[in-house]
Amino acid sequence: MQLRYSFRLYPNGPQRSALARAFGCARVVYNDALRARETARAGGEAFPKTGDLSKLLITEAKRTEERAWLCEVSAVVLQQSLRDLDTAYRNFFDGLKGKRPRMGAPRFKSRKDNRQAVRFTANARWKITRGGGLSLPRIGDVRVKWSRLLPSIPSTVTVIKDASGRYFASFVVETDPVALPETDAVVGIDLGLTHFAILSDGTKIESPRFLRRAEKKLKKAQQNLSRKAKGSANRAKARIKVARAHARTADARREFHHQLSTKLIRDNQAVAVEDLAVKGLARTRLAKSVHDAGWSAFVAMLEYKAALYGRTFHRIGRFQPTSQVCCVCGAKDGPKPLNIREWTCGECGAVLDRDINAAVNVAKAAGLAVPACGAQVRPGLVPAQREESGTHRDGQTTVAGIPSR
Repeated sequence: MQLRYSFRLYPNGPQRSALARAFGCARVVYNDALRARETARAGGEAFPKTGDLSKLLITEAKRTEERAWLCEVSAVVLQQSLRDLDTAYRNFFDGLKGKRPRMGAPRFKSRKDNRQAVRFTANARWKITRGGGLSLPRIGDVRVKWSRLLPSIPSTVTVIKDASGRYFASFVVETDPVALPETDAVVGIDLGLTHFAILSDGTKIESPRFLRRAEKKLKKAQQNLSRKAKGSANRAKARIKVARAHARTADARREFHHQLSTKLIRDNQAVAVEDLAVKGLARTRLAKSVHDAGWSAFVAMLEYKAALYGRTFHRIGRFQPTSQVCCVCGAKDGPKPLNIREWTCGECGAVLDRDINAAVNVAKAAGLAVPACGAQVRPGLVPAQREESGTHRDGQTTVAGIPSR
């Protein structure tokens, strides 16, 4: 399977200028190719092929005065920009055909976009130096902070600059699955807002609420940005501060997701989770809390880590009535409002915790054998059957249906 590894880059001043030129040249070639194809489409003509665009927009453009500066960057970066446009069109048309989720049509890139990226393939002859640097053509040896070893030798590296001005080197490498020791433990997970995750064994994991905790700092940084004059240097500095504040929040959330997903995969042989309608929930009054939780990213981590470490991952349908069914006896008594956190089963009398009961039902819907005792808050009073009920009379030693002792 393929995994992506990202490492922080620390380019110096000249290297940052060279990377800025590479970002700009790749963006110009991408926009020129997009404009040529849209012009052909509007005129009812066939789409220009990538080879023709490469000859026209790169090879011949370098000989003109208007595009002579394209010679200042590696040609591989420009070629990969055209391939990125091909991928964008392919994803767009596949979405229209139903082969993948729908995506918007390719759009023109701007130098003000939050993310800038260029890609170097093996043809660019980039390499990792003996000193641990990343040698890039026309840029030089860039310092890298290696946090782990790469499992295999990569053939491509993507250099990314995010909105906060940080640089990253991204490698996509082939990785062989590494099976962890087998265990008998299985778990069902119910995701929520008050508690981020509720496990079928009764464990409740509090939601860190990273965005909520950082709201005051984010608000102050945004207010400082709004007071700066547009186009000024101070506004550019304030924008960087806002972006860095958001980046710290996103990094903390991602780290939490990684630690929790790794622990769940290591401790359990099988993991079951409900397929939530995140887009629908993000259109409600709970939108900020839903985005702050980051359920989709967490579930994606569980899925790929299960495949990597030889675990079983189950995703049950979102229409499973996990909160309506008693996990003890299986009785279904209909939907309940969100303010009801505990309920008593009308059939067996068990007093159930709503979230733990849902987690147990998630595991059972996936075919996992989990005990239902974790969902029971306390044993309820079991109503007697009609044939076992009766009243005591004076001197009576036997109640109907219950033998005397």
